[in-house]
Amino acid sequence: MYSKDGETYFIVDAHIALWDARPENRLNIHGKQFIDCFYDYHRNLGPESELWPYEEFLYQGGERLMRDLFDDGYVDHAIFQPAHLGAFFRNGFGQTEEAFALAQRYPDKLTYNHCWDPRFEQAGLDQLRDDAERFGLKGCKLYTAEWQGDSRGYKLNDPWSYRYLETCQELGIRNIHIHKGPTIRPLDRDAFDVADVDKAATDFPELNFVVEHCGLPRLEDFCWIATQEPNVHAGLAVAIPFIHTRPRYFAQIIGELLYWLDEDRIQFSSDYALWTPRWLIERFVDFQIPEDMTEYAPLTVEQKKKILGLNAAAMYGIEVPENLDVAERAVA
Repeated sequence: MYSKDGETYFIVDAHIALWDARPENRLNIHGKQFIDCFYDYHRNLGPESELWPYEEFLYQGGERLMRDLFDDGYVDHAIFQPAHLGAFFRNGFGQTEEAFALAQRYPDKLTYNHCWDPRFEQAGLDQLRDDAERFGLKGCKLYTAEWQGDSRGYKLNDPWSYRYLETCQELGIRNIHIHKGPTIRPLDRDAFDVADVDKAATDFPELNFVVEHCGLPRLEDFCWIATQEPNVHAGLAVAIPFIHTRPRYFAQIIGELLYWLDEDRIQFSSDYALWTPRWLIERFVDFQIPEDMTEYAPLTVEQKKKILGLNAAAMYGIEVPENLDVAERAVA
């Protein structure tokens, strides 16, 4: 929890990862391109005081993750959103076994979501059923630009994607997190386009579609979709660090999201280990829309509380101390 000026904020970091991009885990040059691009985001968007050495950035490990999030970072609960990237990394980029072991050890602090890829067709669908049982899945993370064989991406409205979404609905995996944001070298920009979310959200109204990175740089497209699809939510991963380097740009992002979506469908995410949550939470609590940006209403304490934790807590059934709630909660 984080407290300031007599207010206490319950924190859910809705998008974290435990990855391994060390040389021995890379299959090819693309693995290095990917982690180098990540590191560029890390060092260019965060404060110099929060910069990690490159070697430490390649692999953080569970002990450091627990310290950065829960000892130093104010986080009450965090949700793993792994990317597999099996075409680039020998044992995958996100470390399934290590992350799941942490979630089993600290179930009050961590939720483990898993990933699937519809291009594996029936074999992958069978694996999804096994994974749902083993991990007790409430959500999954999709990387529509991931490479698989000769394919350099897929769409949520592909026939096999729909079969997987139908299975998620059947299995009670209600929360579908999709990377729809800035491209990452060497992945293709167009494969992250948000347009396919529109049809899927319409056809699966019982599922929540959390668009990670709120569609950047396609914020306007995302907002026009989300305003008519009540089961589409915005994740602030990658968006929120602009609070440091380009605060007026971040004011535009959060202002547009609040205008089109409302405060109940926006979730805080540090995108750990791209950035650590401590400074992001401190900056967001202190942040206010500049007075000359009159098209946007000022941010309220209640809105900040929902975004920083209450919205994700409602979606995942995470218990919130009664005294830290607000009068009106987001509906899962």
